Amino acid sequence: MTVTIPDDVEAVVYDLDGTLVRLAVDWDAAAADAAAALDGRGIDTDGMDLWRMLERADDLGHRDAIEDAIAAHEREGARRSERLAFADEMVTDRPVGICSLNCEAACRIALDTHGLAEHVACVVGRDTVATFKPDPESLLAAVERLDATPERTLFIGDSEGDAETADRAGTRFSYVGDGPTTY
Repeated sequence: MTVTIPDDVEAVVYDLDGTLVRLAVDWDAAAADAAAALDGRGIDTDGMDLWRMLERADDLGHRDAIEDAIAAHEREGARRSERLAFADEMVTDRPVGICSLNCEAACRIALDTHGLAEHVACVVGRDTVATFKPDPESLLAAVERLDATPERTLFIGDSEGDAETADRAGTRFSYVGDGPTTY
């Protein structure tokens, strides 16, 4: 699982869930709660997955309601999360950040739960900035907080969305393991 960090990389940003830890989130329950929050506001969620519901809520000005529903599940899932083997390879010789599709609070809980927080200079979650991955804003916010440049930052993640985020942000990218996950 080792990722080689090029010598000219000045900062490393990690995705969290599926890269360093695995959050124990019941995503079906989170989606049901998010749908209920939107349905209660008269927004039809039929046929939408959780992330489409979030996009729709954002478009209609109801992101706070759905964000609360999702974040509650993520925070609980962070408390019950599993530390993945790759966490033992976390870089400690240069600035490190987290850029996650999960809410910032859940990221911080998971990092604290698994003794990783001391190695992380910044955390940018889905709710830290106005957009979420694969939009590059969250990754670029992490790069800026690390006082780095995109060209000399390595983003490490587990999904095609992470690779797309890195491409859009102009950072380098490496998969943890052998390639994108499918779960």
